[in-house]
Parts: sequence; C-alpha cells; structure tokens
Amino acid sequence: MILVTGGLGMIGAHTAAALVDRGEEVVVTAHRRTDVPAFLVDRVAIETVDVADREAFLALGDRHDIGGIVHLAGSIPEADPIPYFRRDSAGLFTALEAARTWGVDRFAVAGSISSYEGRDERPWTEDLALPLAVPPHPIAAFKKAVEPLTLSALAGTAVQPVLLRIGSTWGPLMDPESPFNPVPGTVSAVLRGERPRPLPARGGDLGYAPDSGRAIALLMTAPVLAHLAYNVSSGVPFTAAELIDALDAALPGSGIALTPDADPAGEGPYLDIARLRAETGFAPAFDVAGAVAHYVDWRRENPR
Repeated sequence: MILVTGGLGMIGAHTAAALVDRGEEVVVTAHRRTDVPAFLVDRVAIETVDVADREAFLALGDRHDIGGIVHLAGSIPEADPIPYFRRDSAGLFTALEAARTWGVDRFAVAGSISSYEGRDERPWTEDLALPLAVPPHPIAAFKKAVEPLTLSALAGTAVQPVLLRIGSTWGPLMDPESPFNPVPGTVSAVLRGERPRPLPARGGDLGYAPDSGRAIALLMTAPVLAHLAYNVSSGVPFTAAELIDALDAALPGSGIALTPDADPAGEGPYLDIARLRAETGFAPAFDVAGAVAHYVDWRRENPR
C-alpha cells in the first residue's frame, strides 16, 4: 500500500488516482480539505490526520501495511513565514520518521521548479547546480530546503528518496483564486458571467495535474530508479499566445486578453523531463489546448 499525504489536494488526488489505476492500494491523509473528488470516491482509504501530529501519523502504520510514501501535504504561508516553516517542517519530519520506522521502499517528496530560479539555461535539467538565490515565495524556499533534509534523514537507511521537482502544475481541484496560475481564476470569472481580467501571462512550463499525478505514480512504481531527483512536468513549453488561443477555443466570446506588457511569443523557463521519460516511459497526455479544454469541462460541473 502507498500512502499519499495531502491526498485530497490537487496533485495528491491525481497521484492517488493514478496509483489506483496502476493497481496499487492507496491510503490518503486529509486535514484541512475533507471533500472527496468524484474520481476518488470508494477507490482509496481516507485517514483524517494532521501530518504534523506525530503520534496520530505514526499510528497509521498500525492500521495499514504501508510500503511507500508520497509526501505532498502542505499549508499556506501567513504574512510571517516562520509559522509556516515550523508547521510544514514538522510534517516533513514526521513523514520521514514514519518512512524509517515502517521501513518503506520509497519516500517521494514534493519539491518545486522554483529551486532552479537564478539559472539562465533553458530548459532546466536535474543535473544543474541549484543556485544560491532568494526564492520567489516562502513555499519555494521550503521546497528547496526539503531536498537536503530528506537526503540527510534517509541516509544510511534502506528507504529510497525520490525528490520531485514539480513544475508549474494546475488543473482540477486547484484553488480558483490561487495566485500561482492565471487559468483557474480566469475560467471562474467567465463561468460567473464576468469579463475576466487581462492575463499577466508569459509562456513557460506546463504541468497539468492529471499528468503530474501520473508521472509521480510511475516514479513510485517503477522497478528501478537510477537517480534521486526527477523533474515532473510536460517537458514542453507554451507561449502566452497559445494559452489565449486555448482559452478562446474553450470559452468562445469571453474576451480574454493579455496585459499590454505581456509577450505573446515569449518563452519562459521550463523543465526538461528526459530523465522521467527514460526511466518510467512517461509521456504527457495533455498539451496546453487539451489541458484548458479538459479543465473548462471539469469546472462546468465542479466548484474547483
């Protein structure tokens, strides 16, 4: 059985679904979010537990035969990032202790594309040295710190660490008002009958949640992994113009436009996924047009 912390969140739920699709038994933890998406109903075991609650979390091992952990649980920072760092560090340390106590085979943990910020190369590959740069957000800072903490905590054990450098992922279950991607808020406005604000869009990395979840599931179930870190995304960049075209096709007549300073043809940073492809056979199912169309269909029936 594989445990997915934060398994009712956007990436966690799609990871859990992809693991079940591959024949795995899955248990997910839920804490702040308890509504179960339709594609997980009656497919996974759900445990309501705060990952930072050490005693409660370790007790999961008494109820389930857990052989792998995907640690995706996380919280939202306050204005002062210290409580956030303290809270999510406690969750990470508890999950790492559980991995060692239970003797799981693999421990995968969510990192971020933002760890590469400061590198000028395109695309970003896993063998690049991570620069000493101020991360753009406290979440990015924590996810960069996760990597050495995980490697150190699991050193000398039989638990295989898998560092997931997750790209700019969005899709079903994302907070519609999230500041990290303009698509959910834009779609929400159109579906409410409002004129959407211009998109401050630039091109760059495309990670669609169902694809990202499937990539993580493949990394958890591959017979052998040759590396510690894996980029998780589509591996193909998109331009702002392509995003506008996709939104216009899915929401015709909605008047979606770019801000005056946006570069329609500009290509921002994106992740190379050659390593992921070679070791798992992963190929994304969605390009930008397919992702937008799928998401709009989902949102017509679901609040997030």
